Amino acid sequence: MSSTPGCDPFFGGKLVNSVAGCADDALAGLVACNPGVQLLQGHRVALRADLVAIRGRVALLSGGGSGHEPAHAGYIGKGMLTGVVAGAVFTSPAVGSILAAIRAVTQAGAAGTLLIVKNYTGDRLNFGLALERARAEGADVRMVVVGDDSAFTTLKKAGRRGLCGTVLIHKVAGALAEAGASLNEIVEKVSAAAKAMGTLGLSLSPCSVPGSKPTFQLADDEMELGLGIHGEAGVRRMKMLTADEAVEMMLTHMTDPSNASHLPLSPGASVVLVVNNLGGLSCLELGIVAGAAVRCLERRGVSIARALVGSFMTALEMAGVSLTLLLVDKELVGLIDAKTTAMAWPNLATAPATSRRQELPAPKEGAGTTQHEPSSGPGAARVQKVLELVCSTLLNMQDRLNELDRQAGDGDCGHTHARAARAIQEWVRARPPPAAPAQLLSALADLLLEKMGGSSGVLYGLFLTAAARPLLRSSDLPAWADAMDAGIEAMQRYGGAAPGDRTMVSAGVPGDVLGAVCSAEAAAEATKHMEAGAGRASYIRGGCTSLLTPPGSPINLCGPS
Repeated sequence: MSSTPGCDPFFGGKLVNSVAGCADDALAGLVACNPGVQLLQGHRVALRADLVAIRGRVALLSGGGSGHEPAHAGYIGKGMLTGVVAGAVFTSPAVGSILAAIRAVTQAGAAGTLLIVKNYTGDRLNFGLALERARAEGADVRMVVVGDDSAFTTLKKAGRRGLCGTVLIHKVAGALAEAGASLNEIVEKVSAAAKAMGTLGLSLSPCSVPGSKPTFQLADDEMELGLGIHGEAGVRRMKMLTADEAVEMMLTHMTDPSNASHLPLSPGASVVLVVNNLGGLSCLELGIVAGAAVRCLERRGVSIARALVGSFMTALEMAGVSLTLLLVDKELVGLIDAKTTAMAWPNLATAPATSRRQELPAPKEGAGTTQHEPSSGPGAARVQKVLELVCSTLLNMQDRLNELDRQAGDGDCGHTHARAARAIQEWVRARPPPAAPAQLLSALADLLLEKMGGSSGVLYGLFLTAAARPLLRSSDLPAWADAMDAGIEAMQRYGGAAPGDRTMVSAGVPGDVLGAVCSAEAAAEATKHMEAGAGRASYIRGGCTSLLTPPGSPINLCGPS
């Protein structure tokens, strides 16, 4: 079932071998990496490798178009699905393949077969026809159609679309089947669960089938509520909202009594929450949405018995998220918690989700930690004046530093140093800085480690922390020379850079403090002609030697920022 590389000249920006073979290739790859799953010869069907284990138990088959991975083949395993029938991308599977899957599990000794089908016309027709033909052959087959979409305020003739909630039905049915429940019992319980469930999606971008253009257009500052998992139109398009605002809007819409497809949700209710990545949302954004959903439900007096966060039913590369709520009692939670070997089911914590978990108290500072006592007098005033001058210089150079860094990295060097400068300004204006050199450097190290961020914050923190130690004993010129050496040595030891690598180490201050400024400027100027040997720019072809550094700007922006 493998495809021929290069047979399609246009893949629509997809990393595939061919448009025609991408569904087969994806299924074959899943099977190759999972010994618990096998393909049915001649069909786009995946089954449990241990079919003998289903003898005397109800078999569960599901499926639909490809492009929703890990649905549905990722949910094959003990305690979930027996098998899956896959169609081409966003296309219902063939009747012949569905019938072949039913025959395979029937001949393996299954005590009946349940087809779990998402509510789309093509899926209902193809699975329904296969069911009728299997029954004509004497097989005991039933079908449950899942429609959990809560987008539409007035019900359509076609009914509610099947979305991510279908995965929860797989889990409930699988746990019941594994426990030995009859076909009638499973149908009754999963049908009831499907009616107590709602899902709503929110999209920030379209998706595109391999070889085709995007399914719809959405401006960069827009989002659409109520999208289907094939890119079908939603119910409302709007300007971008914050995560908190978006989640509040979604939960309000899907629980609004005036919405004909709403999920009744009252204070005191208990739910299973699924925060589903529609394919292209970053894990960072998904975590933010999950936290917002938990807080929003808690404000409504709803208990979150379990929370699943991840990619469960996607729409190719669509950047978006769907929220699913399943009203549960103790029995349903037990079925959700039941063990399964399905590869895509998460290692779920058997405890409620809450935003009110008690935080672990921060550890106290250990003995011997330098105390940063403020001081007053001419020494403190002189320190404050120097720090203010350094900070104002960095702030004035912010755009220039970003532009230089943009040629070698992510263009945030100016932002990073400006963030440090503002933090130092706030610090010195809030309280007089320590005049004692060791305390001053230690305090600055702590401040930069907390506020600056990036590799630069750590490198400066290393330098200042190490430089402070020699100054504990003395603050004369030799002690300052030792401090500079100690700081540079610490940066080299942990950062891995050496003089000549075109990093800040190359512009390091020499031991002769009296000539330090001139020597440092000359060393920094020389970095313009070096090739980066360490830091981010060392990964760039040519080591960043093509940087157009303006006169008087030999600052290394090729290294960590």
